[in-house]
Amino acid sequence: MSLSPINTCCTRVCEIHSKQTPKVGRKRKAIMSFIQYNKDCDFPIQNLPYGVFSTADNAKLRIGVAIGDQILDLTVVKELFNGPVLSECRDVFEEPTLNAFMGLGTPAWTEARATLQKLLSADEPTLRDNADLRQRAFVAQSDATMHLPTSIGDYTDFYSSCYHATNVGIMFRGKDNALQPNWKHLPVGYHGRASSVVVSGTSIRRPCGQTRADDTKPPVYGPCRLFDFELEMGFFTGPATKLGEAIPIAKAQDHIFGMVLMNDWSARDIQKWEYVPLGPFLGKNFGTTISPWVVTMQALSSFAVPNEPQDPKPLAYLQHDDQYNFDINLSVGIKGEGMSEPAVVCNSNFKYMYWTMKQQLAHHTVGGCNTNPGDLLASGTISGPTDAALGSMLELCWKGTREVDLGNGNKRKFLKDGDKVILAGHCQGDGYRIGFGTCTGTVLSATPISK
Repeated sequence: MSLSPINTCCTRVCEIHSKQTPKVGRKRKAIMSFIQYNKDCDFPIQNLPYGVFSTADNAKLRIGVAIGDQILDLTVVKELFNGPVLSECRDVFEEPTLNAFMGLGTPAWTEARATLQKLLSADEPTLRDNADLRQRAFVAQSDATMHLPTSIGDYTDFYSSCYHATNVGIMFRGKDNALQPNWKHLPVGYHGRASSVVVSGTSIRRPCGQTRADDTKPPVYGPCRLFDFELEMGFFTGPATKLGEAIPIAKAQDHIFGMVLMNDWSARDIQKWEYVPLGPFLGKNFGTTISPWVVTMQALSSFAVPNEPQDPKPLAYLQHDDQYNFDINLSVGIKGEGMSEPAVVCNSNFKYMYWTMKQQLAHHTVGGCNTNPGDLLASGTISGPTDAALGSMLELCWKGTREVDLGNGNKRKFLKDGDKVILAGHCQGDGYRIGFGTCTGTVLSATPISK
């Protein structure tokens, strides 16, 4: 597809509304929708996340917004986006992904959100009182198939939870050398495999590779035995930057569109043997699952909390005083074969992150690495300060030295074939919640290659 009109429009957006960045932490005024939902619904009018969906009677991929248990099809209502920015760019809502919309930047995102909240509010008749338009514009979420929200050109995974990094370091290097010397000076990360990022509901096959369980013997080939989940969150980038151009931390928020839940599946035994000296490879590239709904930073702004204290103070290009950490409650459940209900094995929170998303993006680009709309950057495993907040089986079973009790005689050290892993997350507001839905995947048995 051609992006020339969109790029032209993006330039126009920047010229018209360069000062419309919303203030983080601003109080939200009470607003009600004509769409009915309860107070525990993940998708109230205060949220309005974006996603890409299709239906059985229309295989075209369309951009939609979640509200209650419905999806508002933006291809049907695009003409209603008639503000000074989007009136010139509304064709972005005809695209099969969110990349073009993400590329427009904060002015367009702000205007779109204001338009959507107005259209969906209880006292706005445009949709509420037009039965024909409502019938065409709304799709039940239960009737929709969700797809990846963007075409992900690049994917980077960070390692930014101090609790997780410390736990893993203690396991493999001992308490005195838990963190590597660079860890508190920069956000450590690696470039992942974008092609194997999949949407929630996609099954993940147990990978095969080389492992070396006995250090006195040669490695062997076969299925991963230590299969793991990693509780993470990811964010999508907005306007593109040029090669050689860094994003200063003071402007990083203008390049962060929104967040998703993420399960960065890991083959621990494959990873252990292969990762020296260049880091993750086959132990990570077989599958990464994300939730389908992208919750915008504007929806999350009311849930900003103080950043984690950083000692030593990072270098100047990584310093920012504004709050850019968020109170997002996270959980992980495992539903094994024969289990009637999933067992919750982890309750953590995004606020435990040591390095913020702004710091991650500023460091990622400080050397001149360019970004494109829809690039995906991930947090790394999000663990907290208690055993209940450990974000991986590696930590929960403490390197295989203890079992995780799922109830009714079901115990785990690592994941078994048939296990369904369910990530969930939400911010709790006053009478409403900003939810992410769920991020699920089921472990399939390995299929080793024949000789």
